[in-house]
Amino acid sequence: MSYTCKIDGKLKIDVRDFNFYYGNKKALSDLNFCVKENTILALIGPSGSGKTTLARCFNRMHDLYPNNHYEGRILIDNKDILDPKIDLIELRNKIGMVFQKPTAFPMSIFENVAFGLKLIGIKNKTELEDRVVQALKGAALWDEVKDRLNKLATNLSGGQQQRLCIARAIAVNPEVLVFDESTASLDPISTSKIEDLMIEASKKLTIIAVTHNLQQAARISEYTLFLMNGEAIEYDKTDVIFTNPKDKRTQNYIMGKFG
Repeated sequence: MSYTCKIDGKLKIDVRDFNFYYGNKKALSDLNFCVKENTILALIGPSGSGKTTLARCFNRMHDLYPNNHYEGRILIDNKDILDPKIDLIELRNKIGMVFQKPTAFPMSIFENVAFGLKLIGIKNKTELEDRVVQALKGAALWDEVKDRLNKLATNLSGGQQQRLCIARAIAVNPEVLVFDESTASLDPISTSKIEDLMIEASKKLTIIAVTHNLQQAARISEYTLFLMNGEAIEYDKTDVIFTNPKDKRTQNYIMGKFG
């Protein structure tokens, strides 16, 4: 795909000539796209297209496993996050991630949200309490849990646990938040709440949302990247992708002819 970065706003992420390999297997090929600050980018495509693989490149999660490697550049605020000298702990605080399956830790609601804060060295009790409260409010969970902060987080419903994971992610004040199929296992009401949170969060953060739900992508995102077989087929504003795609493969996918 030939693409020149043209966005109507401040540039946050710039992906250039990017490839990713699982061992000798090339999973992502020659990706070039950019993301503006304070927006939502939807990553869509059929199963096995590389959506989750790409999402996990933004905070270098693939480094946790041997033999994976990257080529090209991923610039965030014009700094290459693939630089081997980069501080991965600092990067993962800056680039938060919310997964498909809620991962509430087997500890209290309060300690779940405070977990990342303590990792970055915040020990003051008042500051911890203030930031936990603000994170729970930001995740639209405060009113539901304010009277049971010391209760076990794993007793929350699935939708509440997912919002708890969002609270834990935003507590450390990330600049980018990646949602990897984060509503796939939730009921429609919980899904709607998460979507509202994503839209609200995009006023302060840059959001990347992996989704197989095309209606969701159309509802929440400003830009959409369509991936297939590890390649970027088309990238444009979401309304263009869904109403006037330039590539026949995009049109066929949007129309449900495969996927």
